[in-house]
Amino acid sequence: MSMNGEYLRVTPAELDRALKDPAWALDLAEEIQDAEEEHEPAPNGARHFTTHQTWDLLGFLLRRSAFPVDIVHGEEPLAADDWGYGPPQYLTPDRVRLAADTLHQTTYDQLIQGVDPSELTEAEIYPRIWDSSTSLEWARDLFTPLTEFFQGAASTGHAMLIWLD
Repeated sequence: MSMNGEYLRVTPAELDRALKDPAWALDLAEEIQDAEEEHEPAPNGARHFTTHQTWDLLGFLLRRSAFPVDIVHGEEPLAADDWGYGPPQYLTPDRVRLAADTLHQTTYDQLIQGVDPSELTEAEIYPRIWDSSTSLEWARDLFTPLTEFFQGAASTGHAMLIWLD
């Protein structure tokens, strides 16, 4: 089984409810994931997004570039319950906005500039497939949609739930 980075846009009211009732939030996440699998909305209008197995590579690249928001793991604990591979975390609407603005100003080429795949191997970045320079391209196709997803959330004042599943 693989580990996937998962995101759910939530309104501030939904975040408040999720903080009080994490089981409700997990049900909401599963309901939205199921609904969006059927019709796959554009990233800027979607409520759910996945970075699949690229989450750790993206995290490494973003940390290396001193990205101001932890968009891979979240920054605040939502619950102690395990949602797959650990408990979910969240970003407030202000942190989502900062992430969206910074993502918009960042290119994937900037993120991978100067990175040697051996650094990824040495850092034990999941899923440990870093045997060639082309492996750095693995997350390129998800970077723009992830940026659009965050921009959509920021434009509507949404918070973000984040977990590994």
